[in-house]
Amino acid sequence: MTTDNTSPQDLPKHIAIIMDGNGRWAKKRLLPRFAGHKAGVKATRRIIEICATKKITALTLFAFSSENWKRPEKEVSLLMDLFASSLKDEAPSLHENNIRMRIIGDRSAFSEKLQQRIIAAEALTENNTGMCLNVAANYGGRWDVVQAVQRLLAEGVVADEITEQKINQYISLADLPEPDLFIRTGGEHRISNFLLWQLAYTELHFTECLWPAFGEEELSAALADFAGRQRRYGQTPEQVAEKITGSTTGNA
Repeated sequence: MTTDNTSPQDLPKHIAIIMDGNGRWAKKRLLPRFAGHKAGVKATRRIIEICATKKITALTLFAFSSENWKRPEKEVSLLMDLFASSLKDEAPSLHENNIRMRIIGDRSAFSEKLQQRIIAAEALTENNTGMCLNVAANYGGRWDVVQAVQRLLAEGVVADEITEQKINQYISLADLPEPDLFIRTGGEHRISNFLLWQLAYTELHFTECLWPAFGEEELSAALADFAGRQRRYGQTPEQVAEKITGSTTGNA
């Protein structure tokens, strides 16, 4: 295990992760794909604990995309069962550690049992004041934008009044800072319809590590990569330097 020397002020407030590679991890070990998904749950628990310890404000995990329904029916069924059991098993521990949990995405496609598990987990942890854990399930970034616009129209907002600021109020995770750091495991270099609106200015980090093997060493590498970047938001390096210098001078 490596020591993470990233200072607290250099840490992202909000980390978003696509947890990719469970099936390939299992295949390399001549195991069924579902064994990879179960190993992925252990990795998820590990990363939640580390991020909470580091006082990360929010962690958003892509657990099941709207496109994942196209997978074989048996695999989808097993994933739904795993999701339901994980909610039941993990919610008490999250609560004990003052972590708030919520699910983002279209819940209508889930079974009544799974929807009730979601409601119970959210209700148990809703008043917690530590890290906010967001699990994206049956979620798609395009769906998110569409549902935000639909809610605006339903409230009587006319087309000419729809602005970025108004959409920001109805998009998922509107109450949280936008992700500073996006991590995708498994070697793919795509965003894959995840938080399309929210990732507009997010730093992207891709790793070959398969999700079940992702741990403190790999997270520390991503955090160190993030800490070494200069986030300019369309400004020139000189403007950023002037802003930093001015802030420093003003606080002297």
